[in-house]
Amino acid sequence: MPDKSRRSQARLLAPLALVAFVITLALVLGGSLGSDDGDSAGDGPAETTESTTLGETAAEPPEKPLKRVYTVKAGDNLDLIAEKTDVPADTLQELNPEVDPQALVIGEKITLRE
Repeated sequence: MPDKSRRSQARLLAPLALVAFVITLALVLGGSLGSDDGDSAGDGPAETTESTTLGETAAEPPEKPLKRVYTVKAGDNLDLIAEKTDVPADTLQELNPEVDPQALVIGEKITLRE
């Protein structure tokens, strides 16, 4: 038969361990779900302060390479593609004279840059 004192210790430690686990889980999830930029509203660019040590330069993040081709998706039209790609609709028409802006086909490739 198990020792009663040992069993009573386990009955006390199990709920304490569960509470400790829940608190730790809440802290971990709360820290990982928090905003990286400190801008909780998300209405504008966050002010950041970067410090550099002597001899270091603050490197700007690399720019995203400009895509040369866009693949037409369901619901796309030339104006929507122009808005998504930041290429004026007139430029898209000049670069793609064979494309009928009124009858875009899903999967069709549209040139964005020369």
